[in-house]
Amino acid sequence: MSDNDAVLIITGASSGIGAATARRLAPRYRLVLAGRRPEPLEELSGELGGPERAVAVPCDVAEWDQVQAMTELALDKFGSIDAVFANAGFGASRGFLEESPEHWRSMVLTNVLGTALTVRSTLPHLLEKGAGHYLVTSSIAGRRVLPGSLYSATKFATTAIGEALRQELREMHDENRIRVTLIEPGMVDTDFFDQRPGKYALADDDIARAVEYALDQPDSVDLNEMLIRPIRQSV
Repeated sequence: MSDNDAVLIITGASSGIGAATARRLAPRYRLVLAGRRPEPLEELSGELGGPERAVAVPCDVAEWDQVQAMTELALDKFGSIDAVFANAGFGASRGFLEESPEHWRSMVLTNVLGTALTVRSTLPHLLEKGAGHYLVTSSIAGRRVLPGSLYSATKFATTAIGEALRQELREMHDENRIRVTLIEPGMVDTDFFDQRPGKYALADDDIARAVEYALDQPDSVDLNEMLIRPIRQSV
């Protein structure tokens, strides 16, 4: 480990894919662990070497001032941002008569606006550097509409944000080397589900390895989409 290791921001880092990614990449990256639950973030920070290696920052990505504070902390603490994993998000029961309007509102703001705000807050720094990497957690539900799924609609929007960002970087900003990767998991055995799918699903570390693979590509390679299903998943 080195004080010159690259700096990676992970939103939604308190559990699931975000936490698994942090654990996998901690030996090689200095980490900014962002999430809405301070206690598990602090525990993860301690597990991964403490704030000198993995600093925890409470952050609701749907709140602009909190996202700005996350970015400022990363720059104040580590002096740079090299990669951003916009991973924060959650789901809802299928059916337009299910869940409450309040749950829907929070999900849409987190999954869609939160992804956009994470990009907006960090993009000026990456553009100033002229290099970096955005990874965005979408879903197979962002490629295939699921019956009665407002969550699916949010993930179609997240997919669009990732592709819109990629095109902006190629067409609207000269000579940058910022890459964009959409991570599109199928079923993953995390606490995203009320009833855990168990052995028939991917492990959260399977997705973490995909993130690692994308980050490890040469600077000249822009790996834009990774759709990852468990072997038993048909759709």
